[in-house]
Amino acid sequence: MTQLLHSTSLKIFGILICVVLLVCSVFSSIVFGVMDTSWKEAVEAYASFNGTNEHIVIKEVRVPRALIAAAVGASLGIAGALLQALTKNPLADLSIFGINSGASFFIVIAASFFSVNSLSGFAWVAFAGAAVSGVFVYFLGSIGRDGMSPVKLTLAGAAMTALFSSLTHGLLTANERTLEEVLFWLSGSVAGRKLEMLAGVFPYMMTAWILALIIAGPINTFMLGEDVAKGLGQRTLLVKITTGITIILLSGSAVAVAGPIGFIGLIIPHIARFLVGIDTRWIVTYSALLGAVLLLVSDIGARFIAMPKEMPISVMTALIGAPFFVYVARKGLARS
Repeated sequence: MTQLLHSTSLKIFGILICVVLLVCSVFSSIVFGVMDTSWKEAVEAYASFNGTNEHIVIKEVRVPRALIAAAVGASLGIAGALLQALTKNPLADLSIFGINSGASFFIVIAASFFSVNSLSGFAWVAFAGAAVSGVFVYFLGSIGRDGMSPVKLTLAGAAMTALFSSLTHGLLTANERTLEEVLFWLSGSVAGRKLEMLAGVFPYMMTAWILALIIAGPINTFMLGEDVAKGLGQRTLLVKITTGITIILLSGSAVAVAGPIGFIGLIIPHIARFLVGIDTRWIVTYSALLGAVLLLVSDIGARFIAMPKEMPISVMTALIGAPFFVYVARKGLARS
């Protein structure tokens, strides 16, 4: 793939630009919304808090919302980059492969039958659901004489997404109490989330971010082909397991705090590869920054597209991601 940023110095400069975009997006998320506030009020809310509605909204609503969106967006971007590298499938995404649906289904089961309603409980349940769904998709996409292929993985993921979504809707239809408890999770949004919710899953996110940077180098070798990687002395099974655990940590923590948000993991890795080429180390770094920026921008757009009401952020990402998915799919079919 042709890359836009050829030299290392240009890639570092690109990272600085992404950091600036991220900072601007965070501040914009804090300032813009249904209630008009200014940059000055955002600073004064912490420098000289006076208890006004504007200061309360900034401190209690918008700052947590911006930080959560940035963390979740970074996690989804990295997860998508790792998933596409592991499966060698440009269409790979947490929502398309059923991982988000599996995590959501397990959360609904936990709330319906085991009365789980704490964030820590939801986090572990989401991890379990993401793991089960990921294992099933990988197994279904690998059976057969020709082994694993991008098309088989995509079809397996679509099947698991449909299965878990149907089961989730069936349970919620039969149990209205559970629907009320988990509806704000299933809508896929960062609105109304508290900073404590991010604090509960942030250690898992941070661990996964570090693992992603560590495993990025070995993934470059793995992408040369499994036989080649083994010939170079790499323990490919360890690379697969570590990458899978990292994806589960990223997806589980993101779903636990923000619900299922799709297409970030599909779009961002493609943009990162266009900018920096096929080196997974750079792709992971750029995917984290650009994923955070895209989710923040999507969240800002969700506040204005249907004012005075807000649209779930998952709707905004779907509006962007669905056409992108069709484009990537058509491009892949044309090449084949």
